[in-house]
Amino acid sequence: MERIGFVGLGTMGAAMGANLLRAGAQLTVWNRTPGKASSLVEMGAAEAASPADVAARSDVTVICVSDTPDVEAVLFGVDGIAGGARSGSLVIDCSTISPEATRDFGRRLAEGGVGLVDAPVSGGSEGARLGTLTIFVGGGESDVARARPVLAAIGKTVTHLGRLGNGQAGKAVNQVIIAGTYLGVAEGIVLGIKAGLDPRQLVEALSGGAAQSWVLANRSAQMIDDDYPLGFRLALHRKDLGIALELANETGVMLPTAILAAALEDRLLAGGRGNEDMSVLARAIRDLSEPVVAPTPS
Repeated sequence: MERIGFVGLGTMGAAMGANLLRAGAQLTVWNRTPGKASSLVEMGAAEAASPADVAARSDVTVICVSDTPDVEAVLFGVDGIAGGARSGSLVIDCSTISPEATRDFGRRLAEGGVGLVDAPVSGGSEGARLGTLTIFVGGGESDVARARPVLAAIGKTVTHLGRLGNGQAGKAVNQVIIAGTYLGVAEGIVLGIKAGLDPRQLVEALSGGAAQSWVLANRSAQMIDDDYPLGFRLALHRKDLGIALELANETGVMLPTAILAAALEDRLLAGGRGNEDMSVLARAIRDLSEPVVAPTPS
């Protein structure tokens, strides 16, 4: 495996970096918040002073940050990757960002002889830790072929969807579908509770039929308990839905379920719940389903 750099060591990035080290990668890392690299350094990674420093020490640099402006900053900002990357090197962006911005970043990097592959991931913190992520890939054939050994160390399903930016478009579709799945499971769980059913018994029954899903299997207990420890942050999913809705507007597609999910997520964000797992959508359904108390007659 080539020398690998990794920029962005949040919940996802740190786990992905650890899997690269386990696969035998010579890894150099950087994170904006000091101290986040310590666990990887203990595993054998080298810590760099900046994204440019990471790129200068690496043949392939992986990015995993939160949003489009963050990717642009680590690529082209002061001490950014573009300033340290050599001609012939490759950048793999595992962030979830705008497809059109991705294509623009690719054009700008190509001016310096640097390739770009977009490879947003799905599977949450569990998938990042276990190395079982689903990865949506966009980019030229030769760049994607070069990226595959890196992606194989962090994910289980790696699918090349075509030109640069198509990985981001595929991830947008994924986020639309899971919005509907989370919302459907949340509505069903709350309806079952309100109807007087044992919710855990109900989930067991549902799991044997067509309602079975990853969300039902892995997030229904949180919805039943009304407790939402972090797996995939609600605020990040809302950001992703914004990307999907922008893509839908560009392509003339109406997404009523995604629009509803975005509105409910906005309600939760306004209530300060953006850092909880997105299964907190069940809390929105609970809030909307509270009994209405009739006014006392005068």
